[in-house]
Amino acid sequence: MQLEEQRRLIPQKNVLNIAILFFILIALFWPVFPVLYHDWFKYNNNSHGILVPFISLYLIWRCRQSIDLKDAHISYAGLGILVVSLFLYVAGYGGRIDVLSRFAFVSAVIGIVLYNYGEKIFLSLAFPLLFLYFMIPVPVSIEAIVSFRLQLWVTQLSSAILSALSITVLQEGNILQFANCSLEVAEACSGIRSLTAYIMLGCLFGYMMRGSFIRRSMMVIIAVPLAFLVNILRVVGTGVLANYYGSHVARGFLHEFSGIAVFLVGFFLFFLIYRLIEEKDNSLIQ
Repeated sequence: MQLEEQRRLIPQKNVLNIAILFFILIALFWPVFPVLYHDWFKYNNNSHGILVPFISLYLIWRCRQSIDLKDAHISYAGLGILVVSLFLYVAGYGGRIDVLSRFAFVSAVIGIVLYNYGEKIFLSLAFPLLFLYFMIPVPVSIEAIVSFRLQLWVTQLSSAILSALSITVLQEGNILQFANCSLEVAEACSGIRSLTAYIMLGCLFGYMMRGSFIRRSMMVIIAVPLAFLVNILRVVGTGVLANYYGSHVARGFLHEFSGIAVFLVGFFLFFLIYRLIEEKDNSLIQ
Protein backbone atom coordinates (compact mmCIF):
# COMPACT_ATOMS: atom_id res chain seq x y z
CA MET A 1 0.00 0.00 0.00
CA GLN A 2 2.81 2.40 0.83
CA LEU A 3 4.46 1.74 -2.55
CA GLU A 4 1.19 2.47 -4.38
CA GLU A 5 0.76 5.67 -2.38
CA GLN A 6 4.28 6.80 -3.25
CA ARG A 7 3.69 6.15 -6.97
CA ARG A 8 0.47 8.16 -6.81
CA LEU A 9 2.23 11.07 -5.09
CA ILE A 10 5.16 11.23 -7.58
CA PRO A 11 3.10 12.79 -10.43
CA GLN A 12 1.51 15.29 -8.02
CA LYS A 13 4.93 16.24 -6.67
CA ASN A 14 6.30 16.72 -10.20
CA VAL A 15 3.37 18.94 -11.20
CA LEU A 16 3.85 21.08 -8.08
CA ASN A 17 7.62 21.32 -8.63
CA ILE A 18 7.28 22.35 -12.26
CA ALA A 19 4.58 24.92 -11.41
CA ILE A 20 6.88 26.54 -8.84
CA LEU A 21 9.85 26.45 -11.23
CA PHE A 22 7.83 28.02 -14.05
CA PHE A 23 6.65 30.78 -11.72
CA ILE A 24 10.26 31.52 -10.74
CA LEU A 25 11.35 31.32 -14.39
CA ILE A 26 8.71 33.82 -15.57
CA ALA A 27 9.65 36.21 -12.75
CA LEU A 28 13.34 35.89 -13.62
CA PHE A 29 12.83 36.39 -17.36
CA TRP A 30 10.17 39.08 -16.98
CA PRO A 31 12.32 41.85 -18.61
CA VAL A 32 12.28 39.83 -21.84
CA PHE A 33 8.50 39.83 -22.30
CA PRO A 34 7.58 43.54 -22.76
CA VAL A 35 10.18 43.98 -25.53
CA LEU A 36 9.17 40.68 -27.14
CA TYR A 37 5.49 41.71 -27.04
CA HIS A 38 6.44 45.05 -28.62
CA ASP A 39 8.32 43.33 -31.46
CA TRP A 40 5.41 40.99 -32.16
CA PHE A 41 2.94 43.82 -32.64
CA LYS A 42 5.12 46.60 -34.05
CA TYR A 43 6.74 44.59 -36.85
CA ASN A 44 4.50 42.56 -39.17
CA ASN A 45 7.41 40.20 -39.87
CA ASN A 46 7.08 38.89 -36.30
CA SER A 47 3.31 38.97 -35.78
CA HIS A 48 2.98 35.17 -36.10
CA GLY A 49 5.02 34.85 -32.87
CA ILE A 50 2.04 35.70 -30.65
CA LEU A 51 0.29 32.51 -31.85
CA VAL A 52 3.22 30.19 -31.13
CA PRO A 53 2.72 29.69 -27.33
CA PHE A 54 -0.99 28.90 -27.86
CA ILE A 55 -0.23 26.42 -30.65
CA SER A 56 2.43 24.81 -28.46
CA LEU A 57 -0.01 24.47 -25.55
CA TYR A 58 -2.60 22.92 -27.88
CA LEU A 59 -0.05 20.39 -29.16
CA ILE A 60 0.90 19.50 -25.57
CA TRP A 61 -2.79 19.00 -24.77
CA ARG A 62 -3.10 16.67 -27.79
CA CYS A 63 -0.21 14.59 -26.42
CA ARG A 64 -1.78 14.15 -22.97
CA GLN A 65 -3.11 10.63 -23.64
CA SER A 66 0.34 9.32 -24.56
CA ILE A 67 1.98 10.64 -21.37
CA ASP A 68 2.13 8.56 -18.21
CA LEU A 69 3.34 10.70 -15.31
CA LYS A 70 4.39 7.54 -13.49
CA ASP A 71 7.36 7.48 -15.89
CA ALA A 72 8.54 10.83 -14.54
CA HIS A 73 12.02 10.96 -13.09
CA ILE A 74 14.76 13.53 -12.60
CA SER A 75 17.12 14.03 -15.55
CA TYR A 76 20.32 15.92 -14.83
CA ALA A 77 20.69 16.65 -18.55
CA GLY A 78 17.71 18.98 -18.11
CA LEU A 79 19.44 20.64 -15.15
CA GLY A 80 22.50 21.19 -17.35
CA ILE A 81 20.36 22.83 -20.08
CA LEU A 82 18.71 25.03 -17.44
CA VAL A 83 22.04 26.20 -16.00
CA VAL A 84 23.48 26.97 -19.45
CA SER A 85 20.26 28.84 -20.33
CA LEU A 86 20.59 31.01 -17.24
CA PHE A 87 24.18 31.87 -18.18
CA LEU A 88 23.04 32.77 -21.71
CA TYR A 89 20.28 34.93 -20.27
CA VAL A 90 22.71 36.86 -18.07
CA ALA A 91 25.07 37.33 -21.04
CA GLY A 92 22.23 38.39 -23.35
CA TYR A 93 20.62 40.72 -20.84
CA GLY A 94 23.93 42.27 -19.82
CA GLY A 95 25.02 42.72 -23.43
CA ARG A 96 21.54 43.81 -24.57
CA ILE A 97 21.42 40.97 -27.09
CA ASP A 98 17.67 40.38 -27.20
CA VAL A 99 17.77 37.26 -29.36
CA LEU A 100 20.11 35.54 -26.88
CA SER A 101 17.85 36.31 -23.90
CA ARG A 102 14.79 35.04 -25.77
CA PHE A 103 16.60 31.90 -26.89
CA ALA A 104 17.66 31.33 -23.27
CA PHE A 105 14.05 31.54 -22.06
CA VAL A 106 12.81 28.82 -24.43
CA SER A 107 15.86 26.67 -23.61
CA ALA A 108 15.17 27.13 -19.89
CA VAL A 109 11.57 25.91 -20.39
CA ILE A 110 12.91 22.82 -22.18
CA GLY A 111 15.46 22.28 -19.39
CA ILE A 112 12.80 22.44 -16.66
CA VAL A 113 10.54 19.91 -18.40
CA LEU A 114 13.43 17.53 -19.07
CA TYR A 115 14.76 17.87 -15.51
CA ASN A 116 11.39 17.18 -13.87
CA TYR A 117 9.97 14.52 -16.19
CA GLY A 118 12.91 12.70 -17.75
CA GLU A 119 13.76 11.67 -21.29
CA LYS A 120 10.72 9.49 -22.08
CA ILE A 121 8.10 12.15 -21.33
CA PHE A 122 10.28 14.86 -22.84
CA LEU A 123 10.45 12.99 -26.16
CA SER A 124 6.64 12.96 -26.26
CA LEU A 125 6.64 16.74 -25.79
CA ALA A 126 9.79 17.53 -27.79
CA PHE A 127 8.10 19.06 -30.85
CA PRO A 128 5.65 21.32 -28.95
CA LEU A 129 8.53 22.57 -26.78
CA LEU A 130 10.98 23.09 -29.66
CA PHE A 131 8.17 24.79 -31.59
CA LEU A 132 8.41 27.65 -29.05
CA TYR A 133 11.60 28.83 -30.80
CA PHE A 134 9.36 30.16 -33.59
CA MET A 135 8.12 32.88 -31.26
CA ILE A 136 11.62 34.43 -31.30
CA PRO A 137 11.87 37.13 -34.01
CA VAL A 138 14.64 36.67 -36.56
CA PRO A 139 17.49 39.15 -35.87
CA VAL A 140 17.24 42.27 -38.02
CA SER A 141 20.78 41.82 -39.39
CA ILE A 142 19.99 38.34 -40.77
CA GLU A 143 16.58 39.47 -42.00
CA ALA A 144 18.12 42.38 -43.93
CA ILE A 145 20.57 40.09 -45.78
CA VAL A 146 17.86 37.61 -46.79
CA SER A 147 15.36 40.36 -47.60
CA PHE A 148 17.73 42.19 -49.98
CA ARG A 149 18.33 39.08 -52.10
CA LEU A 150 14.63 38.21 -52.12
CA GLN A 151 13.74 41.75 -53.23
CA LEU A 152 16.00 41.44 -56.27
CA TRP A 153 14.71 37.98 -57.22
CA VAL A 154 11.07 38.99 -56.81
CA THR A 155 11.67 42.14 -58.87
CA GLN A 156 13.42 40.23 -61.69
CA LEU A 157 10.73 37.54 -61.98
CA SER A 158 7.88 40.05 -61.65
CA SER A 159 9.44 42.15 -64.41
CA ALA A 160 9.66 39.09 -66.68
CA ILE A 161 6.02 38.13 -66.00
CA LEU A 162 4.77 41.70 -66.58
CA SER A 163 6.69 41.83 -69.87
CA ALA A 164 5.09 38.51 -70.87
CA LEU A 165 1.70 40.16 -70.19
CA SER A 166 2.63 42.83 -72.77
CA ILE A 167 3.18 45.53 -70.14
CA THR A 168 6.13 47.81 -70.83
CA VAL A 169 8.37 47.74 -67.75
CA LEU A 170 12.02 48.44 -67.02
CA GLN A 171 13.78 46.99 -63.98
CA GLU A 172 16.36 49.09 -62.12
CA GLY A 173 17.50 47.23 -59.01
CA ASN A 174 14.35 46.74 -56.96
CA ILE A 175 12.44 49.43 -58.90
CA LEU A 176 9.96 48.68 -61.67
CA GLN A 177 9.63 51.59 -64.13
CA PHE A 178 6.34 51.81 -66.01
CA ALA A 179 5.33 54.31 -68.68
CA ASN A 180 3.47 56.56 -66.24
CA CYS A 181 4.95 55.68 -62.84
CA SER A 182 7.50 53.64 -60.91
CA LEU A 183 6.96 50.91 -58.34
CA GLU A 184 9.41 49.97 -55.60
CA VAL A 185 9.53 46.34 -54.51
CA ALA A 186 10.06 47.08 -50.84
CA GLU A 187 11.09 44.69 -48.06
CA ALA A 188 7.42 43.94 -47.31
CA CYS A 189 6.97 42.62 -50.87
CA SER A 190 10.09 40.45 -50.83
CA GLY A 191 8.40 37.56 -49.04
CA ILE A 192 10.45 37.89 -45.84
CA ARG A 193 7.31 38.59 -43.81
CA SER A 194 5.64 35.37 -44.85
CA LEU A 195 8.77 33.19 -45.10
CA THR A 196 9.19 32.55 -41.36
CA ALA A 197 5.44 32.11 -40.89
CA TYR A 198 5.25 29.60 -43.75
CA ILE A 199 8.24 27.65 -42.43
CA MET A 200 6.49 27.56 -39.05
CA LEU A 201 3.32 26.25 -40.73
CA GLY A 202 5.38 23.73 -42.70
CA CYS A 203 6.85 22.33 -39.47
CA LEU A 204 3.38 22.23 -37.90
CA PHE A 205 1.76 20.46 -40.86
CA GLY A 206 4.73 18.08 -41.08
CA TYR A 207 4.35 17.19 -37.39
CA MET A 208 0.61 16.53 -37.76
CA MET A 209 1.11 14.51 -40.92
CA ARG A 210 1.49 10.75 -40.89
CA GLY A 211 4.17 9.00 -42.90
CA SER A 212 7.93 8.99 -43.28
CA PHE A 213 10.28 11.76 -42.18
CA ILE A 214 11.00 12.62 -45.84
CA ARG A 215 7.29 13.08 -46.58
CA ARG A 216 6.90 15.29 -43.52
CA SER A 217 9.98 17.31 -44.44
CA MET A 218 8.35 18.11 -47.78
CA MET A 219 5.98 20.49 -46.00
CA VAL A 220 8.93 22.53 -44.72
CA ILE A 221 10.69 22.47 -48.10
CA ILE A 222 7.51 23.64 -49.87
CA ALA A 223 7.27 26.65 -47.52
CA VAL A 224 10.22 28.50 -49.09
CA PRO A 225 9.14 28.55 -52.76
CA LEU A 226 5.52 29.10 -51.72
CA ALA A 227 6.41 32.29 -49.80
CA PHE A 228 8.44 33.41 -52.80
CA LEU A 229 5.70 32.69 -55.37
CA VAL A 230 2.78 34.30 -53.53
CA ASN A 231 4.76 37.53 -53.18
CA ILE A 232 5.57 37.49 -56.89
CA LEU A 233 1.82 37.23 -57.41
CA ARG A 234 1.37 40.27 -55.16
CA VAL A 235 3.97 42.35 -57.03
CA VAL A 236 2.66 41.36 -60.46
CA GLY A 237 -0.92 42.19 -59.45
CA THR A 238 0.17 45.54 -58.02
CA GLY A 239 2.26 46.20 -61.14
CA VAL A 240 -0.71 45.61 -63.44
CA LEU A 241 -2.85 48.03 -61.40
CA ALA A 242 -0.04 50.60 -61.20
CA ASN A 243 0.44 50.47 -64.97
CA TYR A 244 -3.20 51.35 -65.60
CA TYR A 245 -4.17 53.42 -62.57
CA GLY A 246 -0.93 54.95 -61.26
CA SER A 247 1.44 54.22 -58.38
CA HIS A 248 -1.07 55.34 -55.71
CA VAL A 249 -2.59 51.83 -55.81
CA ALA A 250 0.62 50.52 -54.21
CA ARG A 251 0.15 52.65 -51.13
CA GLY A 252 -2.23 52.82 -48.18
CA PHE A 253 -5.08 50.42 -47.55
CA LEU A 254 -4.86 48.53 -50.85
CA HIS A 255 -1.19 47.75 -50.25
CA GLU A 256 -1.84 46.39 -46.73
CA PHE A 257 -4.94 44.51 -47.88
CA SER A 258 -3.06 42.87 -50.74
CA GLY A 259 -0.41 41.67 -48.26
CA ILE A 260 -3.04 40.04 -46.03
CA ALA A 261 -4.95 38.62 -49.01
CA VAL A 262 -1.83 37.08 -50.58
CA PHE A 263 -0.78 35.55 -47.25
CA LEU A 264 -4.24 33.96 -46.87
CA VAL A 265 -4.05 32.63 -50.45
CA GLY A 266 -0.66 31.12 -49.61
CA PHE A 267 -2.03 29.60 -46.41
CA PHE A 268 -4.97 28.08 -48.33
CA LEU A 269 -2.59 26.58 -50.92
CA PHE A 270 -0.38 25.25 -48.12
CA PHE A 271 -3.35 23.63 -46.38
CA LEU A 272 -4.56 22.23 -49.71
CA ILE A 273 -1.17 20.61 -50.34
CA TYR A 274 -1.23 19.16 -46.82
CA ARG A 275 -4.72 17.69 -47.34
CA LEU A 276 -3.80 16.23 -50.75
CA ILE A 277 -0.73 14.48 -49.32
CA GLU A 278 -2.78 13.20 -46.37
CA GLU A 279 -5.52 11.86 -48.62
CA LYS A 280 -2.94 10.17 -50.84
CA ASP A 281 -1.44 8.48 -47.77
CA ASN A 282 -4.89 7.33 -46.62
CA SER A 283 -5.70 5.87 -50.05
CA LEU A 284 -2.39 3.98 -50.09
CA ILE A 285 -3.07 2.55 -46.60
CA GLN A 286 -6.56 1.40 -47.64
